[in-house]
Amino acid sequence: MIDKFKTVYVLAPHTDDGELGAGGTISKLIESGANIYYFAFSTAETSVPDGFPKDILKTEVINATTRLGIKKENVIIYNYEVRKLNYARQEILEDLIKHRRELKPDLVLMPSLNDIHQDHSTIAQEGLRAFKNMTILGYELIWNNLTFNTTSFVKLEKKHIQAKCDALKEYKSQGSRDYMSESFIFSLAKTRGVQIGTDYAESFEVIRWVME
Repeated sequence: MIDKFKTVYVLAPHTDDGELGAGGTISKLIESGANIYYFAFSTAETSVPDGFPKDILKTEVINATTRLGIKKENVIIYNYEVRKLNYARQEILEDLIKHRRELKPDLVLMPSLNDIHQDHSTIAQEGLRAFKNMTILGYELIWNNLTFNTTSFVKLEKKHIQAKCDALKEYKSQGSRDYMSESFIFSLAKTRGVQIGTDYAESFEVIRWVME
């Protein structure tokens, strides 16, 4: 069924969120022939660790998404200020509406509506407004989710999870974060797989499901 999605938008509040929440699914979608567009709204320059260029995440997100198989020209990077996306809510909505009119995606992957990070919440809310007539799935970032409804799953193989891990390794400036570790990523994918009787999976909240 996943091969029905031909044009997919991934909304990432910050560079790396899209891969963390849906990297395995992105890998499988590309394998099935989907054209993926990745939108990163903040490069978090004020949060980059000492010793790295402030704009390092612009380079790292291109490297990571390219490694997953997303075309470079399909990666759109904005420079909204980290932790302050809510102050640019209307501008972000207008950005999203512009992109909706350009291609009308079959599927939108974005943060869960239950994600409590202020930037993630803003992208989820404005994403719902912009794409309310389309199928939307909320991806899982468990360190930010007060609750998460595992209402849909994508069955994955080990190669898809490995592709996710390999992409995340490009974020060398973020390597110290626990959720970037390969063991964590495989453990969560295994846990979600156990829930549906398969080896590996990623789980999503169904925010909108439009059937034809």
